[in-house]
Amino acid sequence: WDKFEEKGFKRLMYEGTSFKNANLNYLFTQNAPGIASIYTGTTPSFHGIVSNEWYLRLKNEKVNCVDDPAFKMVGIKSDEGKKSPKQLLVSTIGDEIKLFSTGKSKVIGVSLEDRSAILGAGHSANAAYWLDGKSGQWVSNTYYMEELPKWVKEFNNKDFAKTFTDREWNTLLPISEYKESLADKNSFEIGFERNGTTFPYNIKAIKEKMKTLNIIKNIPAGNTLTTDFAVHAIVNEELGKDEYTDLIAISYSAPDNIGLQFGPSSVEIQDCYLRLDKDIAHFLEVIDDLIGKENTLVFLTSNSGVAEIPKYLGSLKVASGYFKNFYALTLLKTYLNAVYGKGEWVQGYVEQQIFLNHNMVEDAKISLDDIQNKTAQFMLQFNGVSNTITSTTLQNTHFTKGIFEKMQNSFQQKRSGDVLINLTSGWVEDISTATTHNSGYSYDTHVPLIFYGWKIGRNSISRPVNITDIAPTIATFLNISFPNASTGEPILEMIIK
Repeated sequence: WDKFEEKGFKRLMYEGTSFKNANLNYLFTQNAPGIASIYTGTTPSFHGIVSNEWYLRLKNEKVNCVDDPAFKMVGIKSDEGKKSPKQLLVSTIGDEIKLFSTGKSKVIGVSLEDRSAILGAGHSANAAYWLDGKSGQWVSNTYYMEELPKWVKEFNNKDFAKTFTDREWNTLLPISEYKESLADKNSFEIGFERNGTTFPYNIKAIKEKMKTLNIIKNIPAGNTLTTDFAVHAIVNEELGKDEYTDLIAISYSAPDNIGLQFGPSSVEIQDCYLRLDKDIAHFLEVIDDLIGKENTLVFLTSNSGVAEIPKYLGSLKVASGYFKNFYALTLLKTYLNAVYGKGEWVQGYVEQQIFLNHNMVEDAKISLDDIQNKTAQFMLQFNGVSNTITSTTLQNTHFTKGIFEKMQNSFQQKRSGDVLINLTSGWVEDISTATTHNSGYSYDTHVPLIFYGWKIGRNSISRPVNITDIAPTIATFLNISFPNASTGEPILEMIIK
C-alpha cells in the first residue's frame, strides 16, 4: 500500500466506496465461474459455468466452458477460435444494458484469456477480444464479427506483444525495497517453465524457448497490453459518447498467472501489482479526459482469491499439503472394481469432481445413490479431503449455510460431477503450479470490491457482501432489469442516500 502511487488503487479507495468483506459464495473458485458470477449476479448453480471445464458424459470428453464448434477465429487462421458464450445459461448485466437500449448500447469484453473476455461480454455483446498467444495478435471470432475492425488491425500491426516480450523483466523498485514479500530466492516457487525463480528475467530467451508469445500472459507487461487495448477500444468505438449506456468488461489475467507460479507472497506478485497500479492510474486518467469521472461507473473486483503455497505454510508448521488426486483415483477405481466387478466405473475427473459411468451403472442395475455414497465415503479416507457430497444429496437437500451451501451453489444438475470434494484448509491439488484456488475458504473467497465514479461517494463498508451483488447493484443504478437469473441483492448503502 505504501508503495502505490496516489492516482491508481489509492485513488479508487480514497474517492470510491470500498468493501472490506466481499466474498464469492460458492465452492469452486475458478476463473470462469468467477467472471460469470460477477456479470450475471448469480452462482454457478444457475448460470451453469460450474468450472473452467467439465466432463461431458455423452461425448466422453472434457469440454471447455466457452467451446463452440459453430464459430471460427477472426483475425488469424487458427483452429482454436471455436468459442462463444453459449454455455452461459443466463443473461449478464451487459445483455440487460443492450436489451434496455434496444441494441443501441455497445458492450465489449477485453482480456488476454478467451473465456474471461467472452463471459464478461455476455451473449449480445458487440465484441469480445482476446490475445492469441502464438501470434501475439488480438483476435475475436465469427460469433461477433466476420472481420476485425480497422482499429484492431492497426493495433495488431504494431506488434506490441513482441515488443514487450523482447524486454527484460526486472523489479520496478530496487529489490531491497520489497520488504513486504518473501526473499526473491526461495525454495517454494515454480517459475516460468522451470526457467528460474529470481530477478531479472530474460523474457526474450524464455519466449524463444517456448516458440510462442504466450509468455506475455505471465508477466506484468500483459496488464499494460490489456490496458492499452482497452483504451483503444474506448476511443475507437466511441464508448460513452451518446445517451446510451455502454459497457467495457476488462479482465486482467497476468496477476493470476504470475501468482500461481510464484505465490501470493512473492516479489514477482508484488512487482506485478506495483506495475498494475500504474496501469490503473493511466486508465483512470484516460477516463477523465475522454468521458469524465462523473459520467463513468467503475467497479474493481477479483474472480477468486488464492491459497498460499503449501510448501511455504509447511515451513512455518502451518497445516497444509498437496492432495494426490491421481493416486486417490487409482485406488478408488480398484475399490469400485472389488465391490461392483471389473469395469470403468469412473468416467472422468475434473478439478475435485468425480464423474461416474452412468451407462455402466444402469446396465449393471446398480443403485446410483449407492455407488455415489460409496465413492464419497471412500474419498474421505485420503489426506487433504475434508468433505465429500453426492449429487443426489445436493438435489434432495437444501443447505442454508456453511461449506455445503457453497458446494450446492457450485452444483448444476446437468454439468456437475456425481461426487464433489472439498479439500482441507491449506491443501491444494497436486498440480504443476506452486499454488492455486478452488476452495470455499476465506483465502479463496475473500476478494476486493471497489465502486468509483458516477453516483459513488467515499465510503468503506464492512458488512458481508457477495460478488453476485455487483450486477443487481449496477442494474439498480441504471434503473434497468436485473440479469434474468440474478440471486444477488442490490447493495443498499450505495443505493439509498
